[in-house]
Amino acid sequence: MLLRDTALIFGRYARQTLRSGIHLAFGVLMPLLYLLFFGPLLTGLPLGGRGDSWQVLVPGLLLQLALFGAAFAGFGLIVERGHGVLERMRVTPVSRTALLLGRVLRDAALMVFQSVLLVLAALVMGLRAPLAGVLIGFVFVGVLATALAALSYALASALPVPQTFGPIVNATVMPVMLLSGLILPTAIGPDWLDTLSRLIPLRHLVDAVRDAYAGSYATAPMLYGSLVALALTAAAVAVGTRAIRRPAG
Repeated sequence: MLLRDTALIFGRYARQTLRSGIHLAFGVLMPLLYLLFFGPLLTGLPLGGRGDSWQVLVPGLLLQLALFGAAFAGFGLIVERGHGVLERMRVTPVSRTALLLGRVLRDAALMVFQSVLLVLAALVMGLRAPLAGVLIGFVFVGVLATALAALSYALASALPVPQTFGPIVNATVMPVMLLSGLILPTAIGPDWLDTLSRLIPLRHLVDAVRDAYAGSYATAPMLYGSLVALALTAAAVAVGTRAIRRPAG
């Protein structure tokens, strides 16, 4: 029942996404601009990572794509709340967990597709990374997108005033992006900044993907990143499922 209902909800939202070509391509625009205009500035600079500058920058841009794309996914749920779609879904026999999973899996699939486009552009720019590392990066993007989309839907479902959604997400996402070392590794900064960044879960995912792009798989950052990603996703899905079961307060 859960798998059937999840597939049903996923198919509904996947068809909506496929009908919107702008939605498919627009999400990759900001990371692509970083790649085109910021990446060449880093070429040859010692960035403190295992690989070259492209192997440091591209993993960060992939997770930045998932961060921004999934964190704002709740806007779609706010629109559905306004039109009564969510309430009508809640009274159907469809599993409440499937109502969340179908949405977040669509978001994860979209983020992975956009990640493929970004990596293809990076290969043209000069990225060289092992295929296994690139595939591992896609897995991390999908897992992170699932977790953040679930939290985004939970927030959108729980807020009594939908207009506060955007400011709350912005106020959360920007510090996370700056402290997690998405663009530049915090290890090249002062010790206090590097220590502070380790409190941000996304930092551990970034380190794991950078190791994978450098061809290093059996490393402590890979282990920590994997554990953090799984724990974050499990907690986020639990929170999201609970929030989507009940009407907003």
